[in-house]
Amino acid sequence: MTDTTETGTILDRIVADKREELEKRQREEPIDALQRRIRELDEQWSLAEAILEGPRGPHAGGKRVQLIAEIKKASPSKGRLVAELEHRSLARTYTIGGAAGISVVTERKHFLGEVQFMLDVRMVLKGYYPGGRPSILRKDFLFDPYHLWEARAYGADAVLLIAAILEGSQLRDLIDQARELDMESLIEVHDEAQVERAVEAGADLIGINNRDLRTFNVDLATTERLRPQIPDDKVVISESGISTTADVERLADCGVHAVLVGEALITASHVREKMSEVLL
Repeated sequence: MTDTTETGTILDRIVADKREELEKRQREEPIDALQRRIRELDEQWSLAEAILEGPRGPHAGGKRVQLIAEIKKASPSKGRLVAELEHRSLARTYTIGGAAGISVVTERKHFLGEVQFMLDVRMVLKGYYPGGRPSILRKDFLFDPYHLWEARAYGADAVLLIAAILEGSQLRDLIDQARELDMESLIEVHDEAQVERAVEAGADLIGINNRDLRTFNVDLATTERLRPQIPDDKVVISESGISTTADVERLADCGVHAVLVGEALITASHVREKMSEVLL
């Protein structure tokens, strides 16, 4: 089983719990079963969607900053965000509202997610939007090749990989495996050393997390500080603490291509209206 790097933060506890879950999942649904699931579903699914299709791609739609809208039920810092998570309905709303990607949090113990949520979203979008849909990102604490097979089998177009818990060679191997499975990798970074590791590992998509995992404080200045260190040919996504038009304007000014917004949308009384505030 893949080793991970200790961080001295809540990540260590989450990863330890994820490791226990991994052993159980491998017994319940071995890789050969996931491979069968992939073959069966590939017969009815459309091709994978790029997470932004550029901002350089043909469907950028003139937006200055794209939106990746998140589906999550809870978080360690805020607890439960909604009593009931209507993930299928949210996915439709996000699609109609113009999201370029949908991030589905699948971690069970701390975020109350389920890998099934991702498959449900993929299926509902297939039914409602056969001509085009947002990319689906699996957001979780992934560190083992099994996790990538599982992501692919349950509908992901892309996976989140967290640089804080993965050494450079591990990052590179998982990025390569994701490509072999026709998935993209969004590499999440928190500091300068992790940016360097992500770039050296061959990341095309880099997500700057504005949350300090020791204090849970959020500061958009993290993106402003790290953005200049990322090469211009990479897609840069700012994550956490984004809730207003002013936030997105500030991030656009420092050159990000997209923002990932979760809590502000999940807790909004009118999701479409909130989406319009964070779409430039």
